[in-house]
Amino acid sequence: MTHWFHRNPLKATAPVTFNYYGVAAGPAASKICSDLRSSRARLLELFTDLSCNPEMMKNASDSYFSLLQGFINSLDESTQESKLRYIQNFKWTDTLQGQVPSITEDEAKEVHRSLKIAAGIFKHLKESHIPKLITPAEKGRDLEARLLEAYVVQCQAEAQEVTIARAIELKHAPGLIAALAYETANFYQKADHTLSSLEPAYSAKWRKYLHLKMCFYAAYAYCYHGQTLLASDKCGEAIRSLQEAEKFYAKAEALCKEYGETKGPGPTVKPSGHLFFRKLGNLVKNTLEKCQRENGFIYFQKIPTEAPQLELKANYGLVEPVPFEFPPTSAHWTPDTLAAFDLTKRPKDDSTKPKPEEVKPVKEPDIKPQKDTGCSIS
Repeated sequence: MTHWFHRNPLKATAPVTFNYYGVAAGPAASKICSDLRSSRARLLELFTDLSCNPEMMKNASDSYFSLLQGFINSLDESTQESKLRYIQNFKWTDTLQGQVPSITEDEAKEVHRSLKIAAGIFKHLKESHIPKLITPAEKGRDLEARLLEAYVVQCQAEAQEVTIARAIELKHAPGLIAALAYETANFYQKADHTLSSLEPAYSAKWRKYLHLKMCFYAAYAYCYHGQTLLASDKCGEAIRSLQEAEKFYAKAEALCKEYGETKGPGPTVKPSGHLFFRKLGNLVKNTLEKCQRENGFIYFQKIPTEAPQLELKANYGLVEPVPFEFPPTSAHWTPDTLAAFDLTKRPKDDSTKPKPEEVKPVKEPDIKPQKDTGCSIS
């Protein structure tokens, strides 16, 4: 399975020392801060560790977030916030953004599940935590509702791409593949619509990505729907469906070029040059030619002027976000530990604060492409 095109690189985050001189007044508080430093560092290391697996990532994130919970929630499990809730600011690179690895079937399943978990995390943050921010998110920033919703839907769509690739590889019924592709195109269209009210200056490149993926999977849907119609001896309708697939593929091809030329956050790539993209073009062309030949020799059916209306529903394979909850607060947090943080000792003069540090981009591992095994995912 060959990963062909994904627009979002890893986010970078500014260093956090958890050094609260004067505030962390006892050994227990110092131990919490030390553990937070080391667990955060370990989690960030795993982002670029090629040997990392989902279990390692979950254990590391649970370790870090269980410690961070003491800075967020009250220890008595009430609805009160921790007194340390606003002691630390975090900075990261905003979105408004592939590598080309070859992956195994097991890895594809991990990708599929990870994207569902990611959708659940974005959904949980949007619904449960972002409303509690003391300063509303600025328009176009990562924590703004429109961007979070776009991320939820994009994760669902990209997870379904794995499902489609698997269905194609296993030669499932064309009707199922058409339905999955249609639902996936709708996801991308929904994500694009979510971003439609943002400033084009910084949203145009992301929206080009979503639009080209929508057209690409619409082409897939019409192509496999055409195969279904041909199998039902509806050759004229099949030809019209394939012509529509051809039209959407041409749109996707044009959008690929536009994506590469559009200025804005995101890598400069040529998605139309990827094998996965070119394979669909050949499939549409060959299937259409087959339908036209058979209609000329066997069926002699009239080709409708209107494209078939796709009202396809997949009976399985649709992606829903995996519900997410933060891990329980670390056992290291006790009333005595919390009491050891003395906020009255916190510096009040802004001049004592360190200068803001630049958030440096994450250097992602350079994964070389391997021989294609025939099934391609995005």
